[in-house]
Amino acid sequence: MAERQDHAVIEDDDVKYSQHIDSPDDRPERAGRSLVTRNHEVIRGWAEERGATPASVDGSEHDGHLGVLRFDFPGGSTDLVEVSWDEWFEAFDARRLNFIYQETTTDGNQSNFFRLENPGRDDA
Repeated sequence: MAERQDHAVIEDDDVKYSQHIDSPDDRPERAGRSLVTRNHEVIRGWAEERGATPASVDGSEHDGHLGVLRFDFPGGSTDLVEVSWDEWFEAFDARRLNFIYQETTTDGNQSNFFRLENPGRDDA
């Protein structure tokens, strides 16, 4: 697994109200809290807790590189192609993405909400 993790990138306006999570030991301040991280262990743990695997949207590849990054949840979309964690994190790091997510909804139920955001792009 790629180990490069650029924590300093997390400074975009859209994430300034999110709680920054820098390690798997960090916990949300409250249920439903918007969280943001670039930590690979946190992201992988979040996905695996939900039975999700790293994926890319089929047909979105360009110049031999992964296209749109997603997670394939059980019973999810059929237009996804499973990829390795190394490939997924290589693209995640190269695009300098932030992983914005929730652990639980405000009522305490597990949440599958996530969004990938590139703080340097207006259309991310």
